[in-house]
Amino acid sequence: MFELNQKTLFVLDHTRYFSISSEQYISMDYLKGKPVMEVQACSGVSVGGTQLSKSLWTSAVESSIEYCRIVWDLFPGKKHVRFIVSDTAAHIVNTWSSSTQNMSHVLNAMMMVSVPTRSIPQSSDYSVIHGLRAAIEALAEPTDDQLQAAKLGCQKIPNEGRVICITSARDNTSMKSLEDIFNTVLLQQNALSAAPSNKGLIIDHCHLVILNIVPLGVESLVSNRTLIGVSPLLDVEIHTVSAPDIPDKLLHLIMGHYDLASTTVTNIPMKEEQNANSSANYDVEILHERCAHTMVCGPDFTLPTSIKPGTAYETVTLKWCTPRGCSSADLQPCIGQYNVTPVDVTSRPSSCLINFLLNGRSVLLEVPRKAGVRTTSHMLSARGGEIFVHSLCIARSAVDEAPAISDGPGGRISDYRIPEMAQLLKISRMVPQKVKPKGRTSSGEHLWRRLPRYFPRTSNVTVLFNLQRQLSWLPHFLHLLVKEDMDKQDEVRCQQQIHELYKSASRGDMLLFGNTSSNRSKAGKSKEQYRLFYRELEQLMLLNAHTQHHKNLLESLLSLRSAYGDAGSKIETGAVNMRSFAESPLSPERLEPSSSSSLLRGSKRRMSTSGQRSLLEIVSSADRQSCKRLEFSGRLCTPLAQTAQLYSDIGNREKESSSSCMSTTILKEESIRS
Repeated sequence: MFELNQKTLFVLDHTRYFSISSEQYISMDYLKGKPVMEVQACSGVSVGGTQLSKSLWTSAVESSIEYCRIVWDLFPGKKHVRFIVSDTAAHIVNTWSSSTQNMSHVLNAMMMVSVPTRSIPQSSDYSVIHGLRAAIEALAEPTDDQLQAAKLGCQKIPNEGRVICITSARDNTSMKSLEDIFNTVLLQQNALSAAPSNKGLIIDHCHLVILNIVPLGVESLVSNRTLIGVSPLLDVEIHTVSAPDIPDKLLHLIMGHYDLASTTVTNIPMKEEQNANSSANYDVEILHERCAHTMVCGPDFTLPTSIKPGTAYETVTLKWCTPRGCSSADLQPCIGQYNVTPVDVTSRPSSCLINFLLNGRSVLLEVPRKAGVRTTSHMLSARGGEIFVHSLCIARSAVDEAPAISDGPGGRISDYRIPEMAQLLKISRMVPQKVKPKGRTSSGEHLWRRLPRYFPRTSNVTVLFNLQRQLSWLPHFLHLLVKEDMDKQDEVRCQQQIHELYKSASRGDMLLFGNTSSNRSKAGKSKEQYRLFYRELEQLMLLNAHTQHHKNLLESLLSLRSAYGDAGSKIETGAVNMRSFAESPLSPERLEPSSSSSLLRGSKRRMSTSGQRSLLEIVSSADRQSCKRLEFSGRLCTPLAQTAQLYSDIGNREKESSSSCMSTTILKEESIRS
């Protein structure tokens, strides 16, 4: 009941700085013949030609009052907002009493405060700190609900609140000083409230939001800062905002403060103001609690959202339906009702929609779809002068019949193995024992851990269990496989059945599936049928290979698959990764664990014997081992760690030619001398 947003206080800085212009000029059209000087004297604002500009004070007051209007529209009598004006002292605008928690009281008080004049002398007496001190004292004051809780005997009444301070600081140092002063005053107030004679409440937690306001186009030295914890009692966040952007910033903040959501009603037919015979479609944005959307959306349904231009929050787009009177048939699937308020209350489309609903009409809102049946998700209606949005149930209603087991997430499924599941649950029932067996767990616990590890949920994903009626020996064979204490006699029986299966496969006999839904395109060939049968049977054996007899049966089946051309090397049952119980045997075959482990061991062995060989040498040796063509003779004749020399006789020929040339020249010289 007493949440953080139960109490909100606005502290408005009323110093000389807020009398300057926001630098956002608005064009105005005046009556003909009225002089500009007369307009300036009547309005009291700076007029340049046909333009005027709001002051920082006017922008702050309008935005903060719009904030409290949304709060009081959506949470009438539940959430409280107070205003404090700070100049040389703190001026209390309203109290926690319900008589002052209304727009009329606040607007009348703000008119009496008026805009600060620029003739105010610059003095240290004008400060926002006076208002922050008064805000902390106001947080310690109990509301009517807290007083009622105290009368009922509550020992500890939760007391939290939020303070939104609209001011202007020079730099980050001044802002840090403001935080420290606020934290110090907060601790002092809690120390005073802890005294027995004091009637104030201890402040459990406070959220301070500081809006640093600057004129349009002016850069501030104060940096934005997200929410941080200054102390266990205080969280602070800072936003630097230009004066024209204060309404959008407060609108974005209020959605997080009160967990609100935005909905844009599109395609509202409305007559044109100039031409009553024509009409156009308009959009109206409304605010309400976020639960109005979350209660409608289920796991399989989402509402269309989009970012509103110029803002940072999302809005849900819903389409206007033909209005009609509010009937019980429309409200029967209603699962929630929440107050509604328009974002722009002064616009003509918003006022037309409000008046339309207040006249007793209701409007259905549907999710826009490009094709298909339209889905009505919300309804707008008014009761007692308040407008509500009704969240309609678009999924299965609570008053409808429970969904059938065949209604799966992918559609209607009619081949669930429901009798087999009932039988599995029946044989897996466990009863408490008076004395726990020593040294091992009970047999029932072993059975419960082992049986559900492979259980196809539907008939179209299994071959093995669909043949139990056609193969008379298969039910007993499966029963022997899941036995924990298989003996030699059971092993011999199963070995005989495996050999009979091998003979049947050798003859090319077809596996008869009967009229089950497992007749698939791949089960047409005899070899393909037996391959699927072997794979599923092997998977079941792997899950139950906990004795030597089970392992012998698995070895026999692997030999059968190898003879049938459907298996590779033997499988080590201890290193097998079990498949999921819902996986189909028709899935693509995975890499056999034995082959992968052997490859891993082989790669480790090669790496261990490789020593300091380079990667090129390792790849080259693997390439030589896998290559089927003849090796290059030069590489075969060259010892390891040496390089084969190509065209080795080229150098010898050059030496021979040079030596022969030298010999001929010597002979010529000798002949000449002689």
